[in-house]
Amino acid sequence: MTSATDDLGHVVEVVRPARRVVSLVPSLTEAVAATRPEALVGATDWCTHPAELDVTRVRGTKNPDRAAIVALEPDLVLANREENRELDVRRLRDAGIAVWVTVIETVDEAFASMERMFTEALGWGTPDWLDEARAVWAEPAPDSGRRVAIPIWRDPWMVVGGRTFTGDLVGRLGLVNAFSDGDERYPKVELADIDSPDVDLVLLPDEPYVFTADDGPEAFSHTPTRLVSGRSLTWYGPSMLTARAELESTLD
Repeated sequence: MTSATDDLGHVVEVVRPARRVVSLVPSLTEAVAATRPEALVGATDWCTHPAELDVTRVRGTKNPDRAAIVALEPDLVLANREENRELDVRRLRDAGIAVWVTVIETVDEAFASMERMFTEALGWGTPDWLDEARAVWAEPAPDSGRRVAIPIWRDPWMVVGGRTFTGDLVGRLGLVNAFSDGDERYPKVELADIDSPDVDLVLLPDEPYVFTADDGPEAFSHTPTRLVSGRSLTWYGPSMLTARAELESTLD
């Protein structure tokens, strides 16, 4: 056992290299599966990538089955401040389970946090795909000046605000998040605030709300819309290898 400090400054007693890992974050599940799949023993129902993932499911990100997690006897549980409840993290720790909490609100934080997770928490070293993804996003983007809105829900309408990974990611594509200046990270807004002359384009991802050609675009009479991959727009991990090219092709 050795001590390491997670993104929230919590000292975690870790076993390195970790041989049994439970992930409560879809992006981190994919990251672990792409790096050392034999170590992944549990994941949430929302962990949909890779498609062939065959591990014990421990319910959702907000309501994990803590008893099932304990029964898996993991060396480490991976969590995220935004996606998982502090209550579940605390109760897992009270049950003697080591939990590593990540904090990811920008593209750079995604790379730095995952590198620390792989090297300091899991003891596996930096995977090649992480270095490759960092290089992909290091390329400068043209400053298009286009103002975009990114709804994540409807009825009520909610959008991506400031201090978010997705908001920072679209900035890396040369876009401006029209709702980045408020205090809330995912504010509720009126449809008229999105379907507005102040917004040049609305990006409609397929998660967490599943916007489709028949559910979303019809609400907008002024602002043009584009359906985009929620995984490309909101996931950090191996998806970042292809996300930039996929999003740029959608935006052309």
